[in-house]
Amino acid sequence: QVQLVESGGGLVQPGGSLNISCVGSGSIFAVYGMAWHRRPPGKQRELVAAITSSGLTKYADSVKGRFAISRDHAKNTVYLQMNNLEPEDTAVYYCNADIVRTGGVGRVNYWGQGTQVTVSS
Repeated sequence: QVQLVESGGGLVQPGGSLNISCVGSGSIFAVYGMAWHRRPPGKQRELVAAITSSGLTKYADSVKGRFAISRDHAKNTVYLQMNNLEPEDTAVYYCNADIVRTGGVGRVNYWGQGTQVTVSS
């Protein structure tokens, strides 16, 4: 079994910062691309940021210059540092990753259960 578990969400005031993380566990042989998505209330899920296994990153236009994605290969963990948060950033944040299981063949895309981020005064 492979699991992705997010943590670090919560309530923050506009202009504040939050760092959320996602840890992969279980029978993991290798982790390739990792990403953060979010689903704002009443809206569709959207890509926020992604990072390749070699460290290349990309961001949604709405978060460029405010958010930073990073990863720790040894810990199978991806982070999202969110600065200068706005009420429009309120959403459930999900991580996903392309993972090869121990003894498995090929990459499988896994998703976490999500962590709530609320930006409000």
